[in-house]
Amino acid sequence: MNEPDDEQQDFEHDAEAGDVDERRSGEAERIAEALVFASAQPVSEAFIAERVARGVDIPAIMRKLKSDYAMRGVNLVQVDGAWAFRTAADLSFMIRRDEGEVRKLSRAALEVLAIIAYHQPVTRAEIEDIRGVQTSKGTLDVLMESGWVRFRGRRRTPGRPVTLGTTRDFLDHFGLEELRDLPGLEELKGAGLLSGRIPANFNIPSPLMSDELTEDEDPITQLDLEELGILPPSGAGSDD
Repeated sequence: MNEPDDEQQDFEHDAEAGDVDERRSGEAERIAEALVFASAQPVSEAFIAERVARGVDIPAIMRKLKSDYAMRGVNLVQVDGAWAFRTAADLSFMIRRDEGEVRKLSRAALEVLAIIAYHQPVTRAEIEDIRGVQTSKGTLDVLMESGWVRFRGRRRTPGRPVTLGTTRDFLDHFGLEELRDLPGLEELKGAGLLSGRIPANFNIPSPLMSDELTEDEDPITQLDLEELGILPPSGAGSDD
């Protein structure tokens, strides 16, 4: 019997390696699908990568899954670099939701939310300067409670005011993959959200695309959170 030559052995080895890679990718795809399905929040690619075999191309796996679900009633969507299953946009009107789940924002809250989204990082004083009126603490509290707005840091200016920004939940709720998907000037005009008699020099600012602190921001510390009333003072619950 003739022994297989080197070329045939290489071919067989490559075929076996290809089968192994295909099985690994298939298993990784199943794991990624299960992780996203089971999570109430968008799942990061780093989280998925920690739970599958090393060397698997996670971005490629997620793109394939996204394509597989593209024409189904549930779509796989990317939200701020993470992944989540969501009802297909053209079917969302058929999903019944309890009216109690919908919390309508006041006009003031919507204005403040829009300013934060487009101007972040922004301070309360800067919001008031843009709106031309004072912003009540209650308005900011509502946006915080909704999970759409968060404290980013503290500005390196006198008084060290707190800076505000939007959250991943904000993107998720409004169906945005990232902040660059916020509507621009022409889109806002087309939707009738801007008057046709706006100033000639009016423009829509480009929001900050990164969660990283800017050069004039310091990180929020535990003492800052205590001062803002988010955490109880250290030792408040300890026995004397």
